[in-house]
Amino acid sequence: MGSTVYLVIPCYNEEEALPETVRQLSEKLKELIASGKADEKSRMLFVDDGSRDKTWSLIDGFSKDNPYVCGIKLAHNRGHQNALLAGLMTAREQAECTISLDADLQDDVDALDQFLDRFQEGCDIVYGVRSKRDQDTKFKRGTAQGFYRFMHRLGVEIVYDHADYRLMSRRALEALSEYREVNLFLRGIVPQLGYRTDKVYYVRKERLAGESKYPLKKMIQFALEGITSFSVQPLKLISNLGIAISLLSVLGLLYALISYFMGAAVSGWTAIVCSLWLLGGIQLLCLGVIGVYIGKIYGEVKARPRFHIETTRLQ
Repeated sequence: MGSTVYLVIPCYNEEEALPETVRQLSEKLKELIASGKADEKSRMLFVDDGSRDKTWSLIDGFSKDNPYVCGIKLAHNRGHQNALLAGLMTAREQAECTISLDADLQDDVDALDQFLDRFQEGCDIVYGVRSKRDQDTKFKRGTAQGFYRFMHRLGVEIVYDHADYRLMSRRALEALSEYREVNLFLRGIVPQLGYRTDKVYYVRKERLAGESKYPLKKMIQFALEGITSFSVQPLKLISNLGIAISLLSVLGLLYALISYFMGAAVSGWTAIVCSLWLLGGIQLLCLGVIGVYIGKIYGEVKARPRFHIETTRLQ
């Protein structure tokens, strides 16, 4: 007997890709039902993250014609992570497990069989992991690999080369619902849930249509979000840097004083050198890092809702 599976797909301005996405996922869902890996109650849940194009009208139309299509519309654009969370929390009551994937079909839908096989074997969380990055540019591949290595060095538990293509059981979703972070970074939260996990390796495809929703600026912001949400190592680094600079400042001061008494210093040179050794620029940088953490505390203390659902189309 198959399980009730919900495919959770966040969408933002995906009107170009959506028709083909619905077609391919519908065919795949029918295959999973026919093979006994999923039951007839399984659905596709599209989450419109405040799109400015016809994404919601398409989801609404498909939900009337396709029995497998469901949708929720957020009242405002809240970002990919919050949209994904909204879908997961909506699906957890009906689904025995959910599988989150992107609307552009870069995540290989043929890997869904392996996800459900691992679930039937008793895994509560199954990560989709890229087997290679041949299609990425050297810059993107290098920065991505550097990000994962850096996160590991900071002590953050994160799955290498995993984005948000993952299966989660109902009890894993219940555990996730207990996390109340406003600064949401699911790739760091999910590994903390525990439970039995496994990995499915797949080759990421080219984007089906439309433009990437993660340009360089957003990728950098996303990386900083992950680093500052799960590690205090930057703050410890600032402390160590302060100690090192203090020692260097003492050496610089001694050198300046020796130069002064030996008569090798130009008038006013001592004061200038001592001032430079204070390294005001580094102090400002350190204050900026501390400010980022204070800003996160500010956001968490306010505890504002992470999303509001405006409309639902559930079957």
